[in-house]
Amino acid sequence: MRTTSRLVVAALIAGSLAMSGCAYNSSSADVYTASQAQREETVRMGTVDSVRAVKISSNNGQPSGLGAIGGGALGAVAGSAIGGGRGSIVTGIIGGLAGAVAGNAVENGAAVHDGLEITVRLDNGDMRAITQSATGEIFRAGERVRLLSSGGVTRVTH
Repeated sequence: MRTTSRLVVAALIAGSLAMSGCAYNSSSADVYTASQAQREETVRMGTVDSVRAVKISSNNGQPSGLGAIGGGALGAVAGSAIGGGRGSIVTGIIGGLAGAVAGNAVENGAAVHDGLEITVRLDNGDMRAITQSATGEIFRAGERVRLLSSGGVTRVTH
């Protein structure tokens, strides 16, 4: 493969990986989907019992494979550029394997973000635990909060 075509392939793979990272599946109390907007929600009042920091995986722990494929392709291109003849085949294979492992790790790391598990005692005495993205809004035990629920989605807000 010529150097120019290798660079083109590498740029295309890097671009597609960057674009796939733009898809954002938010569990934030501040983000509504278009189908959730302008819908009536049930509002319940309660008091925060406890707050715990958690990690939320936007890919449900199941990588799409794009990280491994892209990393493998980039590693193979980079590896094959090292050495000549049969050496470039071996280094291409090694580079591809290493790139696939690294790409998968990057994808999994990018899919995890900070969240909060907020346990609330409702005014009727029931307890509810809601997990949502950490947005900078601070919740403390003893604070009054609102639980907004609609279509199986519940958010905790002040």
